[in-house]
Amino acid sequence: MDMSGKVVLITGGETGIGRATVELLAASGARVVVGGLLEDEGAAMMTAVSVAGGLAEFHKVDVRSSAEVDAFVDAAASAYGKIDGFVNNAAVFDGFVTCLETTDALWNHVLDVNLRGTFFGCRAALRHMVPTGAGRIVNVSSVGGLVGAADGPSYTASKHAVIGLTKQIACAYAAQGIAVNAVCPGVIATEIRKNSTRLLGDDAPKMAGVGVDTDWLPRTVPMGRKAAPSEIATVIRFLLSDEASYVTGQYFTADGGWTAK
Repeated sequence: MDMSGKVVLITGGETGIGRATVELLAASGARVVVGGLLEDEGAAMMTAVSVAGGLAEFHKVDVRSSAEVDAFVDAAASAYGKIDGFVNNAAVFDGFVTCLETTDALWNHVLDVNLRGTFFGCRAALRHMVPTGAGRIVNVSSVGGLVGAADGPSYTASKHAVIGLTKQIACAYAAQGIAVNAVCPGVIATEIRKNSTRLLGDDAPKMAGVGVDTDWLPRTVPMGRKAAPSEIATVIRFLLSDEASYVTGQYFTADGGWTAK
């Protein structure tokens, strides 16, 4: 899919699914502007994209701050004259803790990043997309946004809410030429636990794994494996592309069959 000439912004693009998306979009010809907090990873991402011949830049942005998100988006729009796509990918994980184990601080931190941050990103992008009558927003939700037994309460609540937010904004702005969709990844081979522990700081719980035996993956996922981040990036690229011209208000599940059971 040719993304030449497109300007795409993405939050949390320095690691995992975000980085894979940045690399794919840049390889497809897009100029990618990344906002995140992990500066060393952001620098490594920029180097990798540059070596491959693509265009990507990193800016330190805390998505919990509407002022920082607005400044990030406004600066990109000023520099490049437009925003064709926006990917709300920044998120932190709650480590599968139970409701009784969820502290006020953990709940607030997860919801602030995963939900408020997504809302701030959508709102900032829409301010530039609506006047031009075009634009595509992709919000990264999760299988945890579809079922109740995949994650802890704060992560589950935030990712369910992202799907509702996606549908509402899609309906409200479809007539203005804006498409808004969500992607729901299943089990992906990333370092989300390690990165979330760093990002949550003192609010971080102990990051538990899934299950205590080695058979949980084939029992849970019909394909019997984790996905590579690049397999989610291809779905995001499709939703940002001209090929998805009649798609809005939808969530696309890439989970190896997990929710089909």
